Amino acid sequence: MTAEDPPRTFPLPAPDPLEPAPEFAKLRESEPVAPLTLPTGHRAWVVTRYEDVRHVLADPRFSKAALTEPDAPRLLPVAKGSKSIFVMDPPEHTRLRKLVTKAFTARRIEQLRPAVRQTADRLIESMAGEGAPADLIGHLAQPLPITVICELLGVPYDDHERFREWTDVMLSVSAAQHDAVMEARISLNTYLSELIEAKKADPADDLLTVLIDAREEGDRLSEEELLAFGHTLLVAGYHATTGEIVGALITLLRKPDLWERLLADRELVPSTVEELFRYSLAGGGAGAMRIATEDMELGGALIRAGEAVLPAITSANRDETVFERAADVDIAREHNPHLTFGHGLHHCLGAQLGRIELQEALGALLDRLPGLRLAVPAEELEWVRGMAFKRPQTLPVTW
Repeated sequence: MTAEDPPRTFPLPAPDPLEPAPEFAKLRESEPVAPLTLPTGHRAWVVTRYEDVRHVLADPRFSKAALTEPDAPRLLPVAKGSKSIFVMDPPEHTRLRKLVTKAFTARRIEQLRPAVRQTADRLIESMAGEGAPADLIGHLAQPLPITVICELLGVPYDDHERFREWTDVMLSVSAAQHDAVMEARISLNTYLSELIEAKKADPADDLLTVLIDAREEGDRLSEEELLAFGHTLLVAGYHATTGEIVGALITLLRKPDLWERLLADRELVPSTVEELFRYSLAGGGAGAMRIATEDMELGGALIRAGEAVLPAITSANRDETVFERAADVDIAREHNPHLTFGHGLHHCLGAQLGRIELQEALGALLDRLPGLRLAVPAEELEWVRGMAFKRPQTLPVTW
């Protein structure tokens, strides 16, 4: 990158918050690896083609741990020497993932499905009882993941407003919020430290207790690693899932023909959920950034060691060379290797839980509110600005 590089900034401007920035398509065509400026003022390369994004996500020469260095380019605030699995490289990442994977077996997560559906039914019944119009975020998309992650981790639900406020601040992508982000991080860490100590004194049937007891060949999670993992699960389990549910429901409800098709054929729910994950802009790939550890060529650009690389998952999921009619929502799509949950070593541990939550939320809405529709035009939704996970302030619906 040079001083003459164009003043392209992240996030790229998107006139329609429900659609990717138009520049992504242009970059995929003519400049698949392009320079830009992050909100923090750091420079980075944005990678837009599917195969290049997939390569960055899997290539160990693109480091997550390097993001924790004091002078590293960054998009979100990352504590130096963080023990979060989210910003680790092998062998530390391999060790930690091996310890915690047993807590996320397919069987254990699938056992949560009835409770997820029961919670979704209860929330929708409460919303219906209050009458239309109603805010689908406040009544379902936000409380469902919060309830699920609280129950899974063993966090008292009565405390959810506290950690919701802390994580809202922590996920700001505004450089001006740095001090507030650090203060919120300290508050959440203090809360989790106290909760971990309580679990040690009085073990329970929850994931936090499982993680405390996790052992592999004599190894176990340190206090700092436990804290970081609880922190990561709260943030991802609440914010990421809320964003995905909201994005999915807006996508469906602004296309009533898709809703009617689902009502007529419930067997399409699993493929619909995968397509909605592909199509969603909720995460935007902000957490996928990495630092190059050596000079290398990618997509026609020379990336130097120490430079930041931002794999644009949103763009990769709309790559026309991989997804036929990529701009369309095809709820019966069979070939759907989307990258919403990442790829390689950092593939999301909670991917199956996210799928279950969206499947059961969608199924419950189809069963209980078949006439569901937006109460205002999608163009009139007011969006939360400056957050890592995109969503509107409210989602008014009627039925």
